[in-house]
Amino acid sequence: MAMQVCTGALMQCSFGVAPCALNVLPANCVMTGTPAANIMDNKAMVNVPTFGMCSSLANPTVAAATAAALGVLTPMPCVPMTTAPWVVGAPTVLIANMPALNNSSKLMCNWGGVISINMAGQFTVQIP
Repeated sequence: MAMQVCTGALMQCSFGVAPCALNVLPANCVMTGTPAANIMDNKAMVNVPTFGMCSSLANPTVAAATAAALGVLTPMPCVPMTTAPWVVGAPTVLIANMPALNNSSKLMCNWGGVISINMAGQFTVQIP
């Protein structure tokens, strides 16, 4: 079984250089010690902070810096662009009428990165 994700869960982007912690606002009113997440906790810079530097050429700032450096990949500061919800979640466990977020869920960044959960933020609550 998968672990339920909550505030403080560590995430990593495939194009980022550093992990970051998921921020879940207490609006869902479900706690696992800290606020529990659902698949709609995907807002850039609110729920998903920066991953340090971005190396995706789909990111316009990286593409511009790389072009200015005559084709040498030049990472630029990460500003996640996450518009779609997390996939798949746990459809049998609802938090605020949305599937709960589990540690096997993925979030796609519009710049081509795949954000995954490295550590769920808690170690006691399991969900299917």
